[in-house]
Amino acid sequence: MDKPSNKGPLAPKNNPRGNYQLWVILGTIVLVVALMVLNNAGSLKETDMLNFKAMVAERNVKKVVLIKNLEYVEITLKSQALQNTKYKDELERGNAMGINANGPHYKLNIGSIEGFEKEFAELNKKLPTSEQIQYNVEKRDDYVGLFFSWGLLFLVLIGFWMLMRRMSGGGGPGGQIFNIGKSKAALFDAENKVKITFADVAGLDEAKEEIKEIVDFLKTPTKFTKLGGKIPKGALLVGPPGTGKTLLAKAVAGEAGVPFFSLSGSDFVEMFVGVGAARVRDLFKQAKEKAPCIVFIDEIDAIGRSRGRGQMPGANDERENTLNSLLVEMDGFATDSGVIILAATNRPDVLDSALLRPGRFDRQISIDKPDVVGREAIFKVHLKPIKLEPDVDVKKLAAQTPGFAGAEIANVCNEAALIAARRDKKAVDMQDFQDAIDRVIGGLEKKTKIISPEEKKIVAYHEAGHAVAGWFLEHADPLVKVSIVPRGVAALGYAQYLPKEQFLYQTEQMLDEMCMTFGGRAAEDIVFGKISTGALSDLERITKMAYSIVTVYGMNDKIGNMSFYDSKASEYNFNKPYSEATAEKIDVEVKRIIDGAYERTKQLLLKHKNELEIIAKELLEKEILFQSDLERLIGKRPFEKLTTYQQFTNGSMDKKEEVKPEEKAVENAATPEEKTAE
Repeated sequence: MDKPSNKGPLAPKNNPRGNYQLWVILGTIVLVVALMVLNNAGSLKETDMLNFKAMVAERNVKKVVLIKNLEYVEITLKSQALQNTKYKDELERGNAMGINANGPHYKLNIGSIEGFEKEFAELNKKLPTSEQIQYNVEKRDDYVGLFFSWGLLFLVLIGFWMLMRRMSGGGGPGGQIFNIGKSKAALFDAENKVKITFADVAGLDEAKEEIKEIVDFLKTPTKFTKLGGKIPKGALLVGPPGTGKTLLAKAVAGEAGVPFFSLSGSDFVEMFVGVGAARVRDLFKQAKEKAPCIVFIDEIDAIGRSRGRGQMPGANDERENTLNSLLVEMDGFATDSGVIILAATNRPDVLDSALLRPGRFDRQISIDKPDVVGREAIFKVHLKPIKLEPDVDVKKLAAQTPGFAGAEIANVCNEAALIAARRDKKAVDMQDFQDAIDRVIGGLEKKTKIISPEEKKIVAYHEAGHAVAGWFLEHADPLVKVSIVPRGVAALGYAQYLPKEQFLYQTEQMLDEMCMTFGGRAAEDIVFGKISTGALSDLERITKMAYSIVTVYGMNDKIGNMSFYDSKASEYNFNKPYSEATAEKIDVEVKRIIDGAYERTKQLLLKHKNELEIIAKELLEKEILFQSDLERLIGKRPFEKLTTYQQFTNGSMDKKEEVKPEEKAVENAATPEEKTAE
C-alpha cells in the first residue's frame, strides 16, 4: 500500500518562521508594564512628615503600612477625605488612571523606622479609641529595581547575540557567528539542475570544445585514463566583459552529470581575519565529499591578485592568506584529484603566477569577442523568443555590429523588441533593429534637445566633413549612416561606419583613418574660418593613433623599429623606457604626422567642397542620411571594395587565420572604430 502523499491541495503548509525579534520586544514591554502594575509605589504621591501629621490631626488617615525593608510608609485616606477638594485635586493631578478608592494614596519616605514608630504612636494616642489609625508592617520585593539591575544586562546580551546573528547572515546553517567560516557556494546537482546547455552558447566554438572535453572526462573517464591521460585540475576562462565566460560555466553546470559548486571571488572576502582561508578549506572539504564535481569561481581576480603588490612592510594581508589557502588546496601535499576548478576573469594580467602554472590551472581558455560568423550564431540564439518580420536579415545584423560581444548583441535584440512594442507593432522588423543598434552605439536619441540654428549648421558641416572625407579615402571604412540628431550625453552628431573584419592594419590604413577622423575639424575650418570644441573625441582618437604609430608599432622612420609598449607593465608604472631626447623626438614626429594628416584632409575637402555643401544642406533638411543617399547625391564611391557584409553574403569571406601572439593588436593601441560622435 502506498504511503499517503503530502503534496495534495489539502496538505499542511509549512508556516514561515515568525519574526522572533518583534516578539522579544513585545514581551519586554509587557514585562515592564506588569512590573509597574505590581509595584504601585511609583504611582503614589509623595508627602512629608509635616503633611502627614496634619492628615492625622484632621482625622483623614484610615490606614498606615510600614514597608520595613524599603524604609517608606504607604498612607491610605478615608473615603470622606477623598471628597475633599484639597486631596482630590492633588491625587488626580498627573494620574491618568484616576484615584484608587481602596488606596494607598500617599508615600512617606522615612529616615529611621524606630523614630517613625515612636512618633506615630504618640500621634495615634491623641486620637479617640474608635478613630485610631490601623497600622501594619510588611516586607516587599522591589521588582522594578530587580529588573533594571539584572534584566537590562540580559537584554544587552540578547541584543548583542541578535546583532552578531544578523552580521553573519541570519539563521540557518552557516548563519551563526561561529559558522562564519562556512563556504557560501551554491550547489547545483540533480535536484536543482541548471537549465542552460551548450546549445544556448553560440559563437564560442573553440572554447566549447575545450570545456566539453572536461565534461566528457567526468562522464566517461576511462576513455582518457586507459591511454594514461589525467583529468585537468583547472581551466581559466579569460576574455573581455560580456563575451560569455559565466554563460559557458552555466552551460557546464547544465551539461555535467556531477555536482556543480558556484560562487564569486568576493564571497571569500570578509571583515574578520582568517575567514577567507577558512571558507576555501570548507569549500574544498564539501567538494571532496561530493567528488567527482566541478567548482566555479567567478571573478577570481578578487582573491587571486599577485602577492606583494601594494602591501605595506610588515602588514598582514588577508587576501594573500586566502590565496595561499587556495593554492594549497588546488595542488598541495594532500590534493584529491576528484575536484575540477573552473574560474573566470577579465583581468588575467593581475593574477599571481603561482595560480596560473600548470597543475593548478592547466588550461587557459581565451574567449574573445566574436567575429561576423560568431555574431550570426549569437543573433540566432537571442532571436528565438522574439517575433520577427520576414525582412529581418541575420547576416546583415551580424555584419553591422562589429566589435559587439555576446551581452551587447543580447541587449540589441532586447532593445529592438522594446522599440517595436513601443510602436504597437505585432512583430519586430529590420528598422527596429537598426534603431536598437543606433541606441546601443550612440546612446539615447534626444530629439527634444534645444540647439540653436548656428550650432546645428556647425554640426551638419562637421558630420558632412566626416562623410565626404571617408567617401574619397581608399582605406577608410565605408559609411553606413550619418545623423545630426543629438544622442547620448554630449554627442550632437553621429556617424556610423562598417569596419572590415581584420586583425592587422598597415600604415596607409591608419593614416586614412586619421584623415577621415579629421574631416569634421577641417570642414569647420574651411566653411566657417573658425573651429569649435565639437572635435574633442576626434582629436583624442587621432592623438592616440599617432602615438601608437610611433611608440607601439614602430611605423616611423625617425624613431625606427622600436616599441615602447610593455604588456606586463604595472598600471602605476611612471618610468618611461626612453630618454628625454627620445621623448622629444617622439613628440616632434607625432606632431608632424598629425599636422600632415590635417593638411591632407583639408586639401581633400577643398577639392570636393561642392560635395561637402550638398551633403551638409541635405543633412540640415533631413537630419539623417544613409549610404544610398550619398550615392544619390555625390555618386558612387570611386573604389571597388566589397564591404564585410557583401563578402559575408557572397560567401567569399575567408576563414579567420590564426594570428601569432606578437601580431595581435595590443589593447591600448588605437584601431579603427565603428563610430565617431561629437
